[in-house]
Amino acid sequence: MGLAPYGKPGVDLSAFIDVGAAPYHIHTKRLAANGAKPFAGMTPLLGPARVAEGDINEGHKDIAYAVQNACETAMMNVVRMAIEKTGCRSVCLAGGVALNSKANGKIGASGLVDKMFVQPAASDDGVALGAALAPLLDGNGKLPNKPMRHPYWGPCFADDAIESALLTYKLRFTRLADPASTAGELLTQGRILGWFQGRMEFGPRALGSRSILADPRDPEMNAKVNNAVKFREWWRPFAPSIKKEAADEYLESAIDSAFMILTAQVRPEKRSIIPSVTHVDGSARPQTVEKEINPLYWRLIDEFGKHTGVPVIMNTSFNLRGEAIVHTPTDAIRTFFSSGMDALVIGSFLVEK
Repeated sequence: MGLAPYGKPGVDLSAFIDVGAAPYHIHTKRLAANGAKPFAGMTPLLGPARVAEGDINEGHKDIAYAVQNACETAMMNVVRMAIEKTGCRSVCLAGGVALNSKANGKIGASGLVDKMFVQPAASDDGVALGAALAPLLDGNGKLPNKPMRHPYWGPCFADDAIESALLTYKLRFTRLADPASTAGELLTQGRILGWFQGRMEFGPRALGSRSILADPRDPEMNAKVNNAVKFREWWRPFAPSIKKEAADEYLESAIDSAFMILTAQVRPEKRSIIPSVTHVDGSARPQTVEKEINPLYWRLIDEFGKHTGVPVIMNTSFNLRGEAIVHTPTDAIRTFFSSGMDALVIGSFLVEK
């Protein structure tokens, strides 16, 4: 998904997927190893798998373009067929492929759909929802029928627990009267922050509880965060968190995207203002933040906006590459000191290097 915009059309995937079928058909025998080496069916048509992680050439970019395009077409076909069969234009998506925010954004902007919902843990972790709901229904319970407005269902750590962890590791820290105001000011100074607040998010996206934050106006910030903190591939974009009421000012299709799961195009005149969260194709995967849902995080963005005139911040998950998002204060402290982050705002405390 992230590499696809760097590629171009031309790779033929018809040996693997038929997007003309209703709704699509996968040629599994060509994809499966069938006792041979992995990718044995792919190599003759797509070339050898890359050996080194950073060994990305134009061919790999073109394959990514083709795979993403096929995925978008197949998903659109599924939605179109479902609407034709049911007459219902309110669409819910789940499953790992529903984390493909670029495809989700195209479906949302297609005109086929009136309302669209993708739950935030639309992958294997979402099985937990089914595990909870199945016995509820077996016991004649009724499904809750109201909008899911936030994903903050995880554990929360009070300031006492956070302070205890800071003292355990003999760290210098400052107690903050207003963490949002301090964080907003630090971001305007170009600092890269760890942000650990409130209840943890459910799902793979950091949504303002366990986040790494930075200034989206700096065109070099994407590379700085990648090189000093995330240690991941250069082509993977970072996402913006934006005040919901300012979304229309920055995005061409300001769809409600509380879970950072839909892609939208950044308005052309705004791309140079928030370059580090605008992908090479002009897109972004925004999180629209509501004051009523996450007042502390909304106020942080608002404070940054007061200083800069830009109510948008760069937001990525609080973890190092290959690790899970931080869970406890100890996780946050260890990750902070294992990376190039400049400061950690954790509960009502500030830790600086």
